[in-house]
Amino acid sequence: MSKDKNKLPKHVIDIWPDIFKDIDLKVVPIEYLHSIRVVFQDGKIWDIDIQNSKNEDGDEINVQSELENIFKQYENDISNVDFRLDTERVKRDIKKRTTLFMKKRR
Repeated sequence: MSKDKNKLPKHVIDIWPDIFKDIDLKVVPIEYLHSIRVVFQDGKIWDIDIQNSKNEDGDEINVQSELENIFKQYENDISNVDFRLDTERVKRDIKKRTTLFMKKRR
């Protein structure tokens, strides 16, 4: 993560610098997460694929509660959690919403 904990990492900013460089990140909706990497103090690493963790209905509530359970259960053993964004989806949604916004302003 970058020096400022609310800034996106450089490799994410490099994907779309005109937009991502100015984003302060405090909360990320689950639908924009690609995966989560949990690093434990003993060196073990768990990669949790968020996209493949959804049920057939795309239910993200279960994913959120499962993540909360994992973090609560292992909180004393976790040294780092890395949330990995689906940057292409973020980019696509921003472009789409900007286009809609600009159409309404005409």
